[in-house]
Amino acid sequence: MTESVAVRVLDVLVVGAGFTGLYMLKKARELGFKSAVVEAGDDVGGAWYWNRYPGLRCDSPSHIYCYSFDPELTRDWNWSERYPERNEIYAYLRHVSERYDLRKDIQFSHSVTSCTFDENRNVWSVKTDRGFTYEAQFIVAGTGCLTASQMPAIEGIDRFRGRSFHTSRWPEGGVDFTAKRVAVIGTGATAVQCIPLIALQAKQLTVFQRTPTYCIPARNGHVEPEVVADRKNRAHEIREKIKHSFFGFEHEFQEKPIFEATTEEREAVFQQMWDQGGFAYWLGNYSEMYFDEDANRIVSEFLHKQIRAIVHDSETAEKLVPKYAFGTKRSPLETNYYDVFNKANVRLIDATADGPIEHVTESGIVAAGEEHQFDIIVYATGFDAMTGALRKMNIVGRDGAQLNEQWSDGPHTYLGLMVADFPNLFTVTGPQSPSAFSNVPVSIEQHVEMISGILVHLRDRGLALVEPTHDAQSNWGVHLKELVDQTIIAKTDSWYVGSNVPGKPRTFMIYLGPEGVGGYRRTCDEIVADDYRGFKMSA
Repeated sequence: MTESVAVRVLDVLVVGAGFTGLYMLKKARELGFKSAVVEAGDDVGGAWYWNRYPGLRCDSPSHIYCYSFDPELTRDWNWSERYPERNEIYAYLRHVSERYDLRKDIQFSHSVTSCTFDENRNVWSVKTDRGFTYEAQFIVAGTGCLTASQMPAIEGIDRFRGRSFHTSRWPEGGVDFTAKRVAVIGTGATAVQCIPLIALQAKQLTVFQRTPTYCIPARNGHVEPEVVADRKNRAHEIREKIKHSFFGFEHEFQEKPIFEATTEEREAVFQQMWDQGGFAYWLGNYSEMYFDEDANRIVSEFLHKQIRAIVHDSETAEKLVPKYAFGTKRSPLETNYYDVFNKANVRLIDATADGPIEHVTESGIVAAGEEHQFDIIVYATGFDAMTGALRKMNIVGRDGAQLNEQWSDGPHTYLGLMVADFPNLFTVTGPQSPSAFSNVPVSIEQHVEMISGILVHLRDRGLALVEPTHDAQSNWGVHLKELVDQTIIAKTDSWYVGSNVPGKPRTFMIYLGPEGVGGYRRTCDEIVADDYRGFKMSA
């Protein structure tokens, strides 16, 4: 979309052209709302546009990491592997934008710098870094859970004279690591994917680890044609199952309680899931592991044994064995990650065993009093998850309420969808919804469809404004805390609780209610059926 006007007036403005933005634009246009998308990148894709580091692929199976709103789209698109890699997902989203003629209503290369509610006219005024202003009755933030990159607070980062970059801002032309001395800082999901491929080229690769990560084999590969055909024939059945599942996947917890199973039975279950690969070991294990530390210890110890069996050097293996409870952080899927530490050109420096990074110099990194020389430094240090992208929009609501101030002690929402004092502002897969603890496209579709229903409800009744009540928002927060406090999940430092960002308030930011994604969907349906309980609507 190219337009020279200083102000563009809309019914619905969507921020972000990823999975959320494309579907929301399509729905809003079909419902007769004048709509547009503003996107910081030069193309559609959202996180799949910005992230392009080597090894990047999705950790949800391809046949469920996609839209379900159009059976013909499902039938016509063919994924090549069990877990789609970045370029294929990017191509898929480009295909969707062209198939439904969405690109004409997307303004690329514009970042939102402010978003202010005008109470006199009941519209949002949204400004971009390119001097554009949008006025819209409704704002839909499709900014994503993991899009605001987080650089570490290490002294001297700007001194380094070699090449350095965060994995979420990878150079478009790629990076040649041949014969280079490379440092990778971080061992989360991103690092787990890129480290094995960097090691194939680098002269020397040094991995700086703060916290070891539980990794599960991906077992990626091409999917047999008959399996593809069967999945397409059963697409509706599969989609209904994952919509009402706990995590938005096809996995289900073990039926037999862990302490009723014998040691031999448990080991057989663990081995089967390990051999199967994917998220089975995380999302299809014994549910008690999320609530009982003894149960979790049994589940975790199997993984400890696998790591020790793969990594030849016992000292390195022990550095790679996590000390936290399995499942309380997102568990990356790995391909040759543990094996890479058997290579002669790969070294692991652990903050606990060897000493933390002290500072960056012009030529390398100083850790534990020793300077290591590098040509390239890769920061695989993650994101200011859940809230970071929303906070960057500088959102100001009713009576001058600033979202950043209201969230100074952590996010407060109703259903993770709306915030009191911020009328007509929707946050798709926002904090306090299933969001990142789910197969995200499933949660995105549910939110977009609920928002669409609200827009039509308001229009049909001649109403202009919707927002949650303070009581509903407060009760939702209390409810979520009660739920997570029953588990051991929030005890672990992770981006789920914001502990990876210095100064960020520690609070668990994801819905973990009974039956997960399916239970949340049912709760939302009940709220809608009860005349949108917890929302206040007015003219």
